[in-house]
Amino acid sequence: MKNALSWTLVLFLIVSLLHNCLSNKVQQEIDRKNAFMDRLRKVYSSGDISKWPKPILDPESVPSFVEIGHLPENSFPEDNPYSREKELLGKTLFFDPRLSKSNQIACASCHDPELGWCDNRTFSFGHDRQSGTRNAMSILNVAYARSLFWDGRAKTLEAQSQMPIEDEKEMGEHIDIAVGKISGIKGYDVLFKKAFGDKSVTKDRISKAIAAFERTIKSRPGKFDLFIDGKSDAYTNDELMGLHLFRTKAQCMNCHNSGYFSNNRFENIGTSRMGEKGEDLGRYLVTKSPEDAGRFRVPGLREVSRTGPWFHN
Repeated sequence: MKNALSWTLVLFLIVSLLHNCLSNKVQQEIDRKNAFMDRLRKVYSSGDISKWPKPILDPESVPSFVEIGHLPENSFPEDNPYSREKELLGKTLFFDPRLSKSNQIACASCHDPELGWCDNRTFSFGHDRQSGTRNAMSILNVAYARSLFWDGRAKTLEAQSQMPIEDEKEMGEHIDIAVGKISGIKGYDVLFKKAFGDKSVTKDRISKAIAAFERTIKSRPGKFDLFIDGKSDAYTNDELMGLHLFRTKAQCMNCHNSGYFSNNRFENIGTSRMGEKGEDLGRYLVTKSPEDAGRFRVPGLREVSRTGPWFHN
């Protein structure tokens, strides 16, 4: 009986010892992780990029890499400087369906401000309910893009603004007819005079006005901006770890860097369905260069939760 009690006591002591050791190890691991997160929080929220952990990048990404941060101030081209009057005219045109052949489709039909300046559809549709082969890219922060459309076929917003008007699957109207229609609409003469000095309506002025408005469509500062400005409690631990992984092991910053969260390049991430139904060769359709097959423009990630569905298809 005594032996049985003795062994029971020994086993109890062993189990207690193991439990305490395990508990200590668990607590030590928790303390280690908390200390690591505290260091990350202090470093990142300082906004001092020189103190941030070094990003993990592919060698080919290094030359064009720009660290993530705040969006810089908007810039406007010399041949299309900003004016409040031009912005107002451009906004009016952007929301006017009379630029389309059916008088039912406006720029805002695919780039709705309530839907993250896109349309939240997998494939956008336009004139006569025709469906395209790609979704509409959000135009949030489009002033920072160095090329437009998923395939980069337009180099400027001025050039881009005319293309949907004349695309038979989008707005389906000839630009010269659209100019004539706008010229005959009461009220536009006043807007054009205020924006350009006289009442003349031209395709060049329509393009410049729409582009001027689009360049003002900019994200508001988000949690990321608040966090790196010193509001250290703006991020949860999960969000903070997401930021750290984004910059390091996940290597997201090879493509999504700068304040725009895009490298403004074209990348192939395997979404072209090459050789399958729905094949889209992306940038290749513009350049005809084999190395561009399957490459698409890298979109910015600001307000990305509002701009789905994601990828071009």
